This record gives sequence, C-alpha cells and structure tokens, in this order.
Amino acid sequence: MNDKDIAIVFPGQGSQRPGMGKDFYDQLSVCREIYQEASDAVGWDVAAMCFGDDERLNLTEYTQPCILTTEIAMLRGISDLHGLLPKIYGGHSLGEFTALVAADVLPLFEALRIVQKRGKLMQEAYPVGIGGMAAIISEDLDMDMIDQALADLPVDIANINSSEQVVISGAASAFPKVAVRLADTIHGDQTFRYVPLNVSAPFHSRFMRSVEAEFAIVLEHSCSNFSPENAICVTSNLTGSFHHGCCEEIMRALVYQLSSTVQWMGNMKAIAHKADAIYEIGPGRPLRDFFKTIDVNCMSVVSLSAAARIFGFNN
Repeated sequence: MNDKDIAIVFPGQGSQRPGMGKDFYDQLSVCREIYQEASDAVGWDVAAMCFGDDERLNLTEYTQPCILTTEIAMLRGISDLHGLLPKIYGGHSLGEFTALVAADVLPLFEALRIVQKRGKLMQEAYPVGIGGMAAIISEDLDMDMIDQALADLPVDIANINSSEQVVISGAASAFPKVAVRLADTIHGDQTFRYVPLNVSAPFHSRFMRSVEAEFAIVLEHSCSNFSPENAICVTSNLTGSFHHGCCEEIMRALVYQLSSTVQWMGNMKAIAHKADAIYEIGPGRPLRDFFKTIDVNCMSVVSLSAAARIFGFNN
C-alpha cells in the first residue's frame, strides 16, 4: 500500500464525541504520549476532556484542541502499527490544522496553542445564540440560486461541501427568511432539506472578521516554528487548491479561512486528482459522503478496530 500516493483527510468541528480516541489511548503508548503532549500545551487534561462527560467538549475553545489531538493520535497510532506513509493531506475547517501538523508544517505543541486561541476568538466574535449555521441539502445545488436567496441578508455561504450540500452562516434572525426564499425557489420533484446546525457561533462568515487581526498576531508569533516548504502537499480551504510553500501565504490563508467560504469541493477534487487512495481519520466520518458525490472512494477510520480492518494489522 505504501507504493501508492495515499491521502489522509481530517474532519473538523462537529465530529467530536465523548470517548473519541479512547481505544487508541488505551492500547497504544504512542497515542498516550500525544494526549500528554497536548495537555502540556494547553494547560488542562485533554484525555479527560475527550473521554469523560465534560460538557465543555462542545465549547469551541475546548473542542478544537480535543479534535486536533485525537486525530493526530489516531494517525500516529496507525502509522506506528502499519507504517502508513501519506503523501497528500487535507482537512475541513479545523481539520486543515490537523493536516498541517500531519504534514510537518506545524509542530503539534504549537498547533494546539494556536487552535485553542482560535476557538476562543471565534466564540467571542459573536454573542452565543445570536448567530447560527444551517445546511442546505439537495441534488445539484445551484450556487447562483443560493446567492440570490442570501442577497441583502446578513448570511453568507460558509462551506461548499459538495454538489449536494452547502452550509450557510450568519445572523440567526435571518434564517427563517432564507428558508422561505429557498423553498420558493426549489420546487417540483427536487428534494430539499434545510437543517439548522447545533453550533455556538456563525463560523466562516463576515461575523468572524472582527477577530482576524488578533488571530494574525497569534500566527505571527508562531511563524518561526513553521516548516512552510512542507505545505505544498496540504490543501487550503480558502483557495480550494494546495498551499504554497510560503509562510506568509499560509498564515494569510489561515486568517481569512475564519470568515471565508470553506472550498471543500475544490479540496476534494485537488486531492482526488493526485491520490490513489484516500482515508478519512477522525472521530466522525462526514467527509466520506462528500467524496461519494464526486464518485471518489474515501474509507473512514473512526476507531482502532476499523483501522485494523482497513489496514490489515492486529490490535
């Protein structure tokens, strides 16, 4: 399998669940070391947060370090057991940071401190309960139609996940009007679903711009620890294509990712063009179904037993 060009993709916020990564932690010392390094970086017990019933797991400033830690622990555990040698990486939203760590662009310790601050800033950017996000699900979505439905409303397109799913983000008070406009536009035999998401802020919208300058400072303080030349194998949510091997360009992309549309459909196509095999590693499996919409197989690993079955080792 290592003679193939293997791609690894990582899901982002929303994939978290209590107990995520515990099977890796319990059985593999390399994974326990990752959780300990994470705890040292952020100043609290990451393993306890991931494995217990702490409600803070769903608070953004805790969610983001927990997901990043779990995904890297899973990847390192699989690599230790199987000798996995990926050449291509991608990640959805927060998952882009995991991809940069996996590709040795960012040290794990530094990335954890960055995403903890990122999560805190994103949560503080807009009052809880005032903003929201919703998924628009239908076949062959018309982006021009969605743009027209959002015209003159404080709502933006947050994620272009596939031809069948787009996520919008903005002021919650405007969402009923968006739903009505979409329902009036999408009719006939076309199936249409409008699904509000359980999130605490309007991520990837104009309402995140207020924290971009402060997050840029966070990244600037860490740039001396970047290895930007390794980023050419990691996709950028901002552009939809691969990063350039330039520290300033990477930082710019990560800053503007906060308030810009996640171009995940572009990322999938860029990855699929280069990869012979694609694996999703994380506590959930949202990306697998997105790849199906472009007729690309992506195998998901959400547990150690799944990893053993897929990669053929004993756990």
